[in-house]
Amino acid sequence: MSGMVITTLPACRETALIRPDGRPQPAFREQLRRIPSWRNAWSVLFLYVQTGLVLWATVALAPWVWPITFVLLGRTFAQYLSLMHDAAHRLLFRNKRVNDFVGRWLLGYPSLTNVDGYRRVHAAHHREEFGPDEPDLALYVGYPITPASFRRKLWRDATGRTGSKLMLQFLSSARSPDQRSRHTFWKIMLVQAVLLGAAIISGHWWLYPFFWLGPYLTVWRVINRLRSIAEHGGMHASPDRRRTTHAVAQHPLARFMVVPYRIGLHLPHHVDSGVPFRNLPQLDAALRQAGYLDDSFEYPSYPAIWKALRTPTA
Repeated sequence: MSGMVITTLPACRETALIRPDGRPQPAFREQLRRIPSWRNAWSVLFLYVQTGLVLWATVALAPWVWPITFVLLGRTFAQYLSLMHDAAHRLLFRNKRVNDFVGRWLLGYPSLTNVDGYRRVHAAHHREEFGPDEPDLALYVGYPITPASFRRKLWRDATGRTGSKLMLQFLSSARSPDQRSRHTFWKIMLVQAVLLGAAIISGHWWLYPFFWLGPYLTVWRVINRLRSIAEHGGMHASPDRRRTTHAVAQHPLARFMVVPYRIGLHLPHHVDSGVPFRNLPQLDAALRQAGYLDDSFEYPSYPAIWKALRTPTA
């Protein structure tokens, strides 16, 4: 699993903001960890407005825009679940109850995600990347791989085979021996029933199966794999986050389609997972100033890292 880990990393020098091991200094850390609740509330509201506009265009401009809206609604899941990720870290709102309500009912459940279950396994991911309890290992183990294997994985995602397999696993939680999982399953199904009901009342029942579940099972799965392998593919367990997590330059198209809400700044996120997404650019800049992060191991774009991930000699 260490096929893409560089042997020599740049030395990090201590600065007024960054410690020698890359962690932020206490005062800077306190500043970074302030949660901008009102700005995040606007992000959630605007996400709902965007979703409504895309669905409106799907109906009003049918059928000419259907291929575009299908892809855009796959991106919508990346947006919902990126914000849910911050809520799972309890970084979306300062008020814990508000944070958890929005994370569950407005972000996670519409996206068929058990937020509390995700929080538990995601905590294991941050405790030790590539450790014995790593929940996401299947997504990025064994890289770099051959181009043919890379294409097969994406084809399974794009044609819904991966999504259907995971959907069956989700449906099986209705009979889970864990009472919490069963209760959460039915809460998610309630939200899905509301979405289906809204589509029926609008006179366009087909929006739910074809333009909500469809992109979830296909486009979102492609986006999720491409983002996940760009975060950790080909790395290995190490106390140095630069050996467990890739750094990739953030460009507008990638931020729009694959890594919304600064989730692409994944190395800074793993340096300090208590920093809200809006403050990650500040931490990223401070890490660069300290020499912890530089161009010597940062990939210049997402296509560049995906190419390296499908090149066995990388």
